Amino acid sequence: MNGVTYVVDPADPRLDDYRELNSIAVRAEMEGDEFFMGEGYVPIDRMLDSGHRMRSVLLHPKRLPRFAATMERPEMAGVAVYVAQQEVIAEVVGFDMYRCCLASAFRAPMPSVAELASTCARLVVLEALNDDQNVGAIARAARAFGIDAMVISPTCNDPYQRRTVRVSMGEILHVPVARASRDDWPGALDTLARAGFETWAMTPGDGSTDLWDMDVPERIAVVLGAEGHGLEEATMAASTHRVRIPISTEVDSLNVGHAAAVTFAAIARPARAR
Repeated sequence: MNGVTYVVDPADPRLDDYRELNSIAVRAEMEGDEFFMGEGYVPIDRMLDSGHRMRSVLLHPKRLPRFAATMERPEMAGVAVYVAQQEVIAEVVGFDMYRCCLASAFRAPMPSVAELASTCARLVVLEALNDDQNVGAIARAARAFGIDAMVISPTCNDPYQRRTVRVSMGEILHVPVARASRDDWPGALDTLARAGFETWAMTPGDGSTDLWDMDVPERIAVVLGAEGHGLEEATMAASTHRVRIPISTEVDSLNVGHAAAVTFAAIARPARAR
C-alpha cells in the first residue's frame, strides 16, 4: 500500500515512540511534555480532529484496510505509517498486543487555571486521581454533558496516558486541561472563585447537600477526589458547597467516573426539569 513502511527489525529506532507501553514510569520519562499515544481507530481519529500534530502510526497488517480512509485525511500528509508483524510489535511494545493500532502525536501546551477560568463556564476539577481509566471515563462524560474543560491537581495522573486516551475514546483530546502547580493547590479553587465559579466538592460526608436540591449557577466547577480517600479536607474547605449524590443505603458508593457522569447530567438537564 502506498505511504506504508514495513518494519521487520524490532530494534528499528523509527519505532522508539512505542516501546515499553505498559511501564508508566518509563513512558512518563520517555514522553515527557513532548508526545502522547493513541490506541484504536476512534481515538486516532480524535487525535486528528482535535488538531494534535501526528508523529507516526504503527499498525498490524490486518489493521491496514480499515485505516486506509484515515490515511487519506489531509492531516496525515507526511506522517509515517509503519506496519509490522505481531511478533515484531510484541517485542517493541513489551507485550503481545493483538492486532496493534497505535499512533503518537505531539502534545500541545497546557493552558493555565486562570486561562480556563476566563474562557469556560463549566469545569471539572480532579484531585489526586490515580486511575487512568477513571480519568478517561470522566473526560468522556464531560464531553457528553457539556463540561468545557478540566483542572487537575499536581498529583493527578497524566491525562494523556495511553489508557486514558483509549477509555475516553479520544474525547480527552477535546477537553482543555490545566494542571495546578504544587504551590497553588488547593489555591486553584480560589482562582476559580475569583472568576465567579461556584465549586461543588462531591462528598457523601456529613454536612453535604443533596445534588437534587442544588441550584445550578451560571459558572460551576465540580470537584472530584480519588476513590476511597476522597477529597482532602482543605480542598472541601476551599469549595463553595459540599454536595452528595443520594444513593441506596444498601450501596456503599459509586465509582468516581459514574459519580461524575451523574453530576454532569444533573447540571446539564433543562432548567424546567430541575
